[in-house]
Amino acid sequence: MDLLTPGFGLFFWTLLAFLTVFFILKKFAWKPILSALEERETGIADSIAAAEKVKKEMSQMQAENEKIMQEARAERAAMLKEAKDTRDSLINKAKEETKVVADKMIAEARQQIEQQKMAALTEVKNQIGGLALEVAEKVLRKHLDTAESQNTFAKMMAEEIKMN
Repeated sequence: MDLLTPGFGLFFWTLLAFLTVFFILKKFAWKPILSALEERETGIADSIAAAEKVKKEMSQMQAENEKIMQEARAERAAMLKEAKDTRDSLINKAKEETKVVADKMIAEARQQIEQQKMAALTEVKNQIGGLALEVAEKVLRKHLDTAESQNTFAKMMAEEIKMN
């Protein structure tokens, strides 16, 4: 059992060595270790504060980005509306111009048709007049083939002229 219980001398020297090392560490190492721990704690606290600050800034930036995105969407919608209005305006203008040109072409075509109709009617009248003259000439030749019938006809015409 002597092996399990230390002697008083061993206990005393161990305690004396421990206390000596403790006081040496307290005098020379304890303050630097505590100051290093304080610095580390301060650094960690500063890092946490900086992280919180960055987090707030990020949330502000995110809010600003969202606001900018909403403005961009509104601006895009306005630009699309303006482009659509311009497109509709151009289409309507083109339709109106096309209608004016088509109406003008139709009017010109009607005028040409009317002119051609009048020319055709004039030509038909001239042909009818020429045919009437030919028929009248043939009838008169057959009717006035003798000299006596020609004299009678000439007298009748002279009397009609005097009456008019």
